[in-house]
Amino acid sequence: MTSNLKALSRAVLVASLCTTALSACTSANVGEVLHQGYVVDKETLNLVPVGSSREQVLLSLGTPSTTATFDNEVFYYISQTRKRPVAFMKPKLIDQSILAVYFDQEGVVSQLAHYTLKDGKVFDMLSRTTPTGGKETSFLGQLLSGPGAAQAAGRNLFKNFGN
Repeated sequence: MTSNLKALSRAVLVASLCTTALSACTSANVGEVLHQGYVVDKETLNLVPVGSSREQVLLSLGTPSTTATFDNEVFYYISQTRKRPVAFMKPKLIDQSILAVYFDQEGVVSQLAHYTLKDGKVFDMLSRTTPTGGKETSFLGQLLSGPGAAQAAGRNLFKNFGN
């Protein structure tokens, strides 16, 4: 009986020590915060007011994270802040900031915009695309969408069928 009691007391002691150690880790704010990309500060942003040249933007802010797909009329400076409690865990995105510098046809800054997670702007960081307003519909979806759409889809399907 006393050996079972000793084993039980040891187990309780080990469990309480583990609980204390783990609670100390979480209360001590152990973990790491990862900053990636270009962090925008007010002083640097004041160096590129509306009316600045493209060269002045490049000298003040550096090379952009990405540019617009067409005509390079927009520079995007992207930064993210991620946090993970332990080194082996996946970091969680806690903040994202996108500074967009818009240029007119002469290469002069026409507008500055600063987007964050709160703005709800959809921006795919990997493929660098934004969704369009249209939708892709299958043939069956076109048939079921309405009488005008079904007739047009049927005409398109059978247009070259006899040739």
